[in-house]
Amino acid sequence: RFVTDGRRAAADSSEVIRIDLQRSGAFRLIDTPGVLGDTATPDFAGLRGRGAASVVGGSVTRLADGRYEVRIRLHDVVNGKLIGGEAFVALEADLRYAAHRVADWIHQRIVGERGIFTTRIVYVSRQGARWRLNVADWDGENIASPLASGEPVMSPCWSPDGTRLAYVSFESGKPVVYVHTLATGQRRAVADFRGSNSAPAWSPDGRVLAVSLTREGLSQVFLLNADGSGSPRRITTSPGIDTEPACSPDGRCLYFTSDRGGSPQIYRMPIDGGEAARVTFNGSYNVSARPSPDGRSLAFIRRREGRYLVTLRDLAAGPEQPLSDGGREASPSFAPNGRWVMFATQSGGRDALMAVTLDGRVKHRLGSSQGDIREPSWGPFTS
Repeated sequence: RFVTDGRRAAADSSEVIRIDLQRSGAFRLIDTPGVLGDTATPDFAGLRGRGAASVVGGSVTRLADGRYEVRIRLHDVVNGKLIGGEAFVALEADLRYAAHRVADWIHQRIVGERGIFTTRIVYVSRQGARWRLNVADWDGENIASPLASGEPVMSPCWSPDGTRLAYVSFESGKPVVYVHTLATGQRRAVADFRGSNSAPAWSPDGRVLAVSLTREGLSQVFLLNADGSGSPRRITTSPGIDTEPACSPDGRCLYFTSDRGGSPQIYRMPIDGGEAARVTFNGSYNVSARPSPDGRSLAFIRRREGRYLVTLRDLAAGPEQPLSDGGREASPSFAPNGRWVMFATQSGGRDALMAVTLDGRVKHRLGSSQGDIREPSWGPFTS
């Protein structure tokens, strides 16, 4: 708990930090009596007796101009010394983000790895005949809806810089791919060709989209400029259906789903075109591939005995492991640090989003009052 001026917004910030760290699975939190400000010297002996390795104190104070000053200090309890501190100013409307930022700072200093608490997710919700595109904090809170429609919206995905979304909308009576700039609300139809336009995926540099088009017959994968200029270039050529493209983090390869071998399986090919190699061989139904940020793993959906499960594959060594057990999962998406996978699931007739660490130890369920929720995409690091 931090020292605050008694205002609810300031007190809530402390709670957000606590929940972030607790949900990360990297910390075991220990309650300390009272509060520890950003200037007080901790009782190191007492904290060691309670099993603490580190302690953080801070304050959230309202300034004369209405903004808030956030100050934190992190101490090494074992060695009894200061690790470091941080101070910054935030608007009241941004205090929740500021709290996530503090949790990221603590995670970085103690774990040595960047936290994901300031990242955002996008997902689709449906309530009655109303569809919404929703952007939220990583924990599902602080929801904004940049698009609401009376027609289906699907397949949202983040641009690599986190400023734009690509998605599919049926508002014109057929599936069309749009690119939506969040800061301005402006959007543009970048794939509105004859037939179906679907399943957009960004290239790592944000300049190109891989999409699935039926403009030349069965669904095939094409590349097109993300600004809608020029003509699309066909990448796959098969007698089957090729869809659900995903670019490798280095931009050299393209993963996609194809039934060219008789059943839906995942394939990989050079993004400039060439021979496609089959990646999945276990089971007769493997779809929706998403490579990890480091390119070493692949998350996808496998059907096993009538159940749809998120599966993780080590691309170099080959082992596979299930990451879910509900049986009605879809749309896996990696966190930008590669430590978590988020996916849509259903249990007891209720839709939810689930975030799971790769070792399966920590699970975070994101419910919603917005009706059906589906198709999550985890945004990138942006600062």
